Amino acid sequence: MTRYLITGAHGMLGRDLQAALDAAPGERTVTALSRADLDITDPEATLAAVAGHDVVLNAAAYTAVDAAETDEQAAHLVNAIGAENLAAASRAAGAVLVQYSTDYVFDGAQAEPYAEDAPLAPVSAYGRTKAEGERRARAAHPEGTIVLRTAWLYGEHGSSFVRTMMRLYREHGRLTVVDDQHGQPTWTHDLAEQTVRMLDAGVRSATLHGTSSGATTWHGFAQAIVENLGGDPRDVAPVPSSDFSRPAPRPANSVLAHDGWAALGLAPLRAWRDALDEAMSSGALRMPAAD
Repeated sequence: MTRYLITGAHGMLGRDLQAALDAAPGERTVTALSRADLDITDPEATLAAVAGHDVVLNAAAYTAVDAAETDEQAAHLVNAIGAENLAAASRAAGAVLVQYSTDYVFDGAQAEPYAEDAPLAPVSAYGRTKAEGERRARAAHPEGTIVLRTAWLYGEHGSSFVRTMMRLYREHGRLTVVDDQHGQPTWTHDLAEQTVRMLDAGVRSATLHGTSSGATTWHGFAQAIVENLGGDPRDVAPVPSSDFSRPAPRPANSVLAHDGWAALGLAPLRAWRDALDEAMSSGALRMPAAD
């Protein structure tokens, strides 16, 4: 019997992790704790919560990228100190920690995909706190921490770029989306299932990239969403990022390489468009009916 603990369990990824574990074969017990149930910035509470578990999946994070620019301390507490607390507690319990991280730990300046061992060079407060979370988690539990970086997430639960584009296209019939940021749209359903496969394969310590295969721009992503809605992709106009002033800089290149999976005998996540097509056709991203 493998005993799992999910932190941030009421979020988009946390809820899909619960579903993936429930659907996976084998004997498992899952403890799902929301932010209200466990404050991971409290070391004593974290130690008590992790005790008795074999695997900890840390889906808790401060993800308000722009707000972090003016409140980096709050982001640091959750993303760095919280990760360290979970790693230390996991080490004490003999558990494996999966620390979900982000493309924002890189500066986005290089042309090619970022390898798993590429130097960290965050350019935003959010990115700095997540990079520090990686470092602190590894330092606290080097033999039992898996850093799993992801990006451009969307899913059934919660808000996402996909739902926003669906709503705006339904309301206006046209969209304007940036076309100079490259990345990998990733369905949380796929990331959750990949997490389970990884752990079932016996992985205990690694740095891996949990993003869909292939790459596109936000503009290309929006075009695919519109196409799946039965609309005309030409209704999506491309614009440069400079047209949208935001507090936190965004990486121009968020494309992550997937070589680490092959070294473990595992396939990377499927192509982003295949995942998006299934997510939308299955009704997982269904929008409420218009008033």
